[in-house]
Amino acid sequence: MRQRYPLYQRAVTIPAMPTEPQISDTTNLPDYLTDEQRAIITAGYEHAVITAVAGSGKTSTLAWRIRYLLEQGHDPDRMLVLMFNRSARVDFERKLQEVCAQRRLALPEIRTYHAMGLRLYKRFVREGYLPGFSEKILTEQEISFQAWQLTRRLAPEDLADEIRRNKKDFVETATGFIDLVKTTLSPAEIVFEELGYSDKHKYLVDLFHSFEQWRKSQGRISYADMLYEPVMAIHQNPPLQRLVGNKMDLILVDEYQDTNEIQHLLLRYVAGDRARVTVVGDPDQTIYEFRGAKPEFILKRFSDEFESPLEQTLSYTFRYGHRVALLANHLICHNTGRKDVLCHSHPSTPGTEITLHRAESDADTVLQILQGQSEPALAGTAILFRVWSQSVPIELKLLARQIPYRIDAGKGALFSREVQAITALLMVVTGKLENLPDEDRLELARQLLRFPHVGLKEPELEQLARFLAGFSGGWHERLLAMDFDALAPMAARKLRKLGEVLAQLRSYGGPVAGLISVYAEHTDLYEGIRSLALTHESAEERIDTVQGFRQYLKSLDVTAEGALEHLKALKQQAGENQQGGVLLSTIHRTKGLEWPTVIIPGLQEKYLPYSPRPQDNARGFLESERRLLYVAMTRTRQQLHLITLPASNQPHLDGDQGPSRFVEEFCFELAEEFGRWLDERSPAQSSTIRLTAPLTPVSQRYANRENVAIEGNAAMSANSMEPLWHQKRLSHAIFGPGSVVTEDESSFEVHFDNGEILNFSKKSAHLYFTALA
Repeated sequence: MRQRYPLYQRAVTIPAMPTEPQISDTTNLPDYLTDEQRAIITAGYEHAVITAVAGSGKTSTLAWRIRYLLEQGHDPDRMLVLMFNRSARVDFERKLQEVCAQRRLALPEIRTYHAMGLRLYKRFVREGYLPGFSEKILTEQEISFQAWQLTRRLAPEDLADEIRRNKKDFVETATGFIDLVKTTLSPAEIVFEELGYSDKHKYLVDLFHSFEQWRKSQGRISYADMLYEPVMAIHQNPPLQRLVGNKMDLILVDEYQDTNEIQHLLLRYVAGDRARVTVVGDPDQTIYEFRGAKPEFILKRFSDEFESPLEQTLSYTFRYGHRVALLANHLICHNTGRKDVLCHSHPSTPGTEITLHRAESDADTVLQILQGQSEPALAGTAILFRVWSQSVPIELKLLARQIPYRIDAGKGALFSREVQAITALLMVVTGKLENLPDEDRLELARQLLRFPHVGLKEPELEQLARFLAGFSGGWHERLLAMDFDALAPMAARKLRKLGEVLAQLRSYGGPVAGLISVYAEHTDLYEGIRSLALTHESAEERIDTVQGFRQYLKSLDVTAEGALEHLKALKQQAGENQQGGVLLSTIHRTKGLEWPTVIIPGLQEKYLPYSPRPQDNARGFLESERRLLYVAMTRTRQQLHLITLPASNQPHLDGDQGPSRFVEEFCFELAEEFGRWLDERSPAQSSTIRLTAPLTPVSQRYANRENVAIEGNAAMSANSMEPLWHQKRLSHAIFGPGSVVTEDESSFEVHFDNGEILNFSKKSAHLYFTALA
């Protein structure tokens, strides 16, 4: 019986290095494999980094690679395969068993990072390097409860009321911060600074340390600790580096673009000097930066720390046709932090239809796309959003038209606190309080006093809400009759404003959208939301939810009375269990998934790219947003619908800042014309095509790969000989589109479409500006 070497077993001597594998007969490889796949499968014994585009068949390729290595005589007990999560591990195990079934080969260990970390953790406990821990791993509920307790104890007093009202947001922020600290070796203080949180959330640093003190006193570990604790122990104890390293001959790591610092360090320590490591991933699909992932690990760090790796590519996609490939390539080639790999549709891949819709209303366009679709077609359709607030008007219109849909998170728009607060406002101003039960009136009063928050402490706010709930009408009179001198100045000002606007809206007979606008302006609603939000992103998400709801109600052209009747019917319908239907999801939740039809609304400066904070690194933020759209576009197989605003140099209503700069970047007309020709060409057809759309370097490179000659006029380059400040129209990475108005020797002035006029240095203009056609 062959001796097994448990992972990271203490060894007195290191076994001899395996010899270079012999050249194998590759005739037993499947005929359908591409030359790139064959090169990866039969590669020699060396480090390798493989860039695999979306839909490239990497799972099958890696399975055949392992089979090939096993047939060369490599010991499966000295091979380790690391997968990103449990579902990926299960899928890969199934594929590997399928590929190796006829050969009856013993298979290597396939683990997730966390499973490997837990095994190490237990080993270090036995060796005396880490204290013992309970086998009962901390649940999310237990962690959330402790985070809630610590938040209430450590947060500043002026956040206390907001914390009690929005428990879920604060708990998620606290648990997210704890996990994020544990993706790096950096202290909590440094992580907090890098996140850009405001000073009022500085309590998170103390919360992290207090949570760790509690956890260790209980002898408990979390999911994140399975990696964090053993890697910290290895980092601080050289004997452990010798203990865990050099036990493997070969290590293969999937989805390496999603790697964070802790995972990268663990791989480095386990590999030691002995193991030959292959990492596979796509830097263009790095979208989990908020979890600590960084493209630099696959782009640079791996090559720096694992000497001279073989660089290989899986550039053919079997998921989508030439039109989507051309769109995606044109878009992502604007990024600088990437490997210069073009994605190509494999000849066996069917064509994919692409449509660019230029319309004022995303929701109306979505309805036009979906109208009359069969149930299977709807079930095979995904609508992908940058942020959840974009879904509000679309979801409500789907409800109104009785088009079935599914949401992969949350209960939906009608159950958001913003929509419920607006509904409460409409109930009050239309005099619908009389027949309500006392508890319902009390809840309406609470919602009204928190939208925006009137500045009272929670006990005082509750007392006032109960007072108002005792009356079936005339709440504006009760508010205006208060003794404002007895209140703090801010609370007095806000309550007086609330009373005045409620009085004003009692006689409002116009469209409900106008009523909401009057209320928001008079009460400084959006400023109130921003002042209490945890982050810039959460504030904008809440404000956009309000505006999206208002946009939907505006399309109905009804009064407040009519809106309430309509919302009542929608809520009843939303409460019914729906099976199947269109999927509503954010782009971040779709990694690794695909659908026959994908719809991407919101291709405007407000959403894609999302409006960054002023302190964000403009170029890095823009490249991250570009990767996000790249991932979204490459989820489709048969149809891709992209929705943007009509071309215009003027800002649009409701804060829209015009079409996304990405629309120009992905060269839709060229991708449609050239891609359709490639999808539909016959073997007898000429290999030369003259295109009407302007040609680009990307299209020329793509044509060369397809052995096609393209003719036509070259596109005007944004980096032409003319300086940026001599262009008629520019777009700034943060401030959006604008026009140059003046210049001097060293700077130029831009009048932005949002009304701002700002001055910029010519020296750094190329970092932040792009020319607009």
